[in-house]
Amino acid sequence: MAPAASKLRAREGLGALPQRALAQYLRLLRLYPVLTKAATSGILSALGNFLAQMIEKKWEKENCSQKLDVSGPLRYAIYGFFFTGPLSHFYLFMEHWIPSEVPLAGVKRLLLDRLLFAPAFLLLFFLIMSFLEGKDAAAVAVQIRRRFWPALCVSWQVWTPAQFVNINYVPLQFRVLFANLVSLFWYMNLASLGK
Repeated sequence: MAPAASKLRAREGLGALPQRALAQYLRLLRLYPVLTKAATSGILSALGNFLAQMIEKKWEKENCSQKLDVSGPLRYAIYGFFFTGPLSHFYLFMEHWIPSEVPLAGVKRLLLDRLLFAPAFLLLFFLIMSFLEGKDAAAVAVQIRRRFWPALCVSWQVWTPAQFVNINYVPLQFRVLFANLVSLFWYMNLASLGK
């Protein structure tokens, strides 16, 4: 009987893992909001770059011996931790700038996000990544001229529906986490654009 009871407890413990993880995340979010968002963003950004490399390696079967670039996930972790996470925390001030009582508040927030914040975030991404890659100013300018507009167009396609859901339906305390999860796939796309 004892082994069966311990197996039952182990299953219950495993089933309760997501619930405990969410409770811990909410506790950390309450105690250390910016640090929690920064850490989450850094981890998911690095994971996005790592997965992009894994997918690219799988597609390029002729060069399977190619090793993973450890510096890529590190750069993405730095960007996510020091920029995306903290800036996204303060990005929630849109709730104060455009309160829910304002007519069409969700649409106005979405337009503010897509037309002002999206280009600024994307430009910041290219600048920071270029700096972390050690590129000089001339190379940065060429890269931005070549990649910014196509990336912004894809950003509008990917992020507009995601941000519509985020702004209008996701509870405020989960908005940065939701955006970080979408970013996991977005950074995979940006990493592949860098090749």
